[in-house]
Amino acid sequence: MTRPKTFDVDAALDAAIGIFREHGFEGTSAQMLVDAMGIGRQSLYDTFGDKWQLYQQALRRYVITEVQAHRAALTSGLRAIDGIRAIVERVVREAAIPCLGVGSIAEFGCSRPELAEINAAANRALRTAMIERLRAAQAEGDIAEALDLDPVATFLIASFAGIRIAGRSGARPKELGSLGEMVLRALR
Repeated sequence: MTRPKTFDVDAALDAAIGIFREHGFEGTSAQMLVDAMGIGRQSLYDTFGDKWQLYQQALRRYVITEVQAHRAALTSGLRAIDGIRAIVERVVREAAIPCLGVGSIAEFGCSRPELAEINAAANRALRTAMIERLRAAQAEGDIAEALDLDPVATFLIASFAGIRIAGRSGARPKELGSLGEMVLRALR
């Protein structure tokens, strides 16, 4: 008979996300994970599999949460442009906090198909939400009507990654804010 889990699986996974965000996959040891997660090594393996399986689960949970937060920002405000501004401001505000999505891409690129699919699914969901709000902002006259929205969504996502990397590399809040303002100016 197996013993019931005596720890909160979601809380343990969230702790693993924090470690992977800070140190990446290669920089994270099993000991760092069990210390942060507050579980024994055997519990880690029994519950999550090996470190690679845990990393995939952590990335999947992280990108779902991030896309939800981005969607919430996009739909805030009275006008679509208010939501677009809110998502840019969110990225700028949190730029110094490591992003597991950007980190996984920086560490692995497209070399690991399972990670590439997790990131691609998040990208598709975010692009869909962005294009919807960009289309509404065009209809409301707040962004240039001549803009092709598919490349604009690509530009926004790439800009978000760049802002996060700048934040992680020590850019000051004023510099990050300027980057965010340039992103918004490009939409006019």
